[in-house]
Amino acid sequence: MSVLVLIGRILFVVLFLMSAVGHLTQADGMAGYAQSKGVPAAKLAVQASGVLQLLGGLSILLGIWADLGALLLLIFLVPTAVLMHPFWKETDAQAKQTEMIQFNKDLALAGAALMLFAFFAHVSDLGLTITGPLFRLG
Repeated sequence: MSVLVLIGRILFVVLFLMSAVGHLTQADGMAGYAQSKGVPAAKLAVQASGVLQLLGGLSILLGIWADLGALLLLIFLVPTAVLMHPFWKETDAQAKQTEMIQFNKDLALAGAALMLFAFFAHVSDLGLTITGPLFRLG
């Protein structure tokens, strides 16, 4: 089971680590897009979200307080869904559908991050991790 959890952790964080690199290396371009969506302090928000994704992704990948890493990703995902993909504001049908897909993807990933938090904070033998959980549930 430990190997399966490790493979799952790797597959889960690839998206966040790749996205973190983009947020941190292309912050100016991404800030322009975020600003067009009405995000306040867009460049700072892009950089902060890159750091959340990097720290959260590495934490889960390496198994260093993976429960905290899952919470960091949750903190990134929920505001991103609401601020960056407000499908309810779109009037064009295709744009609305695209934003709804991205919104739902972020919510689904937030749900997965929440489940990972609960898993890491509850299971006593995580196997193949560097540290145990920071939080304890049940």
